[in-house]
Amino acid sequence: MTALEMTSMRGMRDMPGAGEPGVWSASYFLLVFLMWWVMMVAMMLPSILSTVLLQASLMRHAGRGNSVQAVSAAFLSGYLLAWAGFSLAATAVQWTLEVAGVVSATMMTLIDTVPGALVLISAGIYQFTPLKVACLEHCRSPAKFLTERRRFGVAGALRMGAEHGTYCLGCCWFLMALLFVGGIMNLYWIVALTVFVALEKLTPWGIVLSQAAGVGLVAWGGWVIFAWL
Repeated sequence: MTALEMTSMRGMRDMPGAGEPGVWSASYFLLVFLMWWVMMVAMMLPSILSTVLLQASLMRHAGRGNSVQAVSAAFLSGYLLAWAGFSLAATAVQWTLEVAGVVSATMMTLIDTVPGALVLISAGIYQFTPLKVACLEHCRSPAKFLTERRRFGVAGALRMGAEHGTYCLGCCWFLMALLFVGGIMNLYWIVALTVFVALEKLTPWGIVLSQAAGVGLVAWGGWVIFAWL
């Protein structure tokens, strides 16, 4: 069940026997962090692989084919480290919201309908912000990034990957926040977001799609609030 399906369940709390919400052990915090990071890896890999392959091709063209594997692995590691930082922040936010009684400990989604609708509206508005537009343009121009920010060696590739991942994070973090609406463990929601992120970054009409999604999210959130009233 998603937050948007809880219109008739306003004020619902966690099921009996689920344990006290917000009481996390260190091992459970680590488990939730790893859950977020694995999700981010799975969701972002389809849109970053083209950049990794392009970097490998440029290295072979420059006669540095013997170090392609090490450099590509370092670049990808740096990229995923940036998303590890996001995963750590998302875990902390999930814990904080669970303590506040906003996120269900059993369903891992927003408990009330209105917060879910507000997240939808906020995510839609973010699609039009200068930060989103700038980061999306960066993610859509991997060749420009690889030529202008080129650094040599494994350490340089690790730094490049982290930098590229930071831009990608700026582009997609609010979309990832929608997991609190659709359900952090909702496979259909995860696949839908993964496909959208890839289309937004890799297709010629990605910018138009991004703005259309922004309009759709705002309209969706507004409709949910209207129905709730």
